[in-house]
Amino acid sequence: MSFTVNSYFDDKVRSIAFESANGPCTSGVMAPGEYTFNTSQHEVMKVMEGEMTVKLPGSNDWQSFKTGTEFTIDANLSFDVKIETPTAYLCFYS
Repeated sequence: MSFTVNSYFDDKVRSIAFESANGPCTSGVMAPGEYTFNTSQHEVMKVMEGEMTVKLPGSNDWQSFKTGTEFTIDANLSFDVKIETPTAYLCFYS
């Protein structure tokens, strides 16, 4: 098994990519800030600790996702995220 460590936004978002039993995924942490992510695959983002405030594609409204919740994003889209406290996530790709 191999792990790939990724760093984004001046090290404010860090993740480790690996192959899970359910396919490719990343486990990561986001520091407080505002970020825009682009997707290349369908993603299921699970909030493991903390909270993400997200503006999903096609929406003008921000939604809060707290520990234990999740949201999905289709491939080839972008979404905005606001983080107030350090937040951990697990993201599955398909």
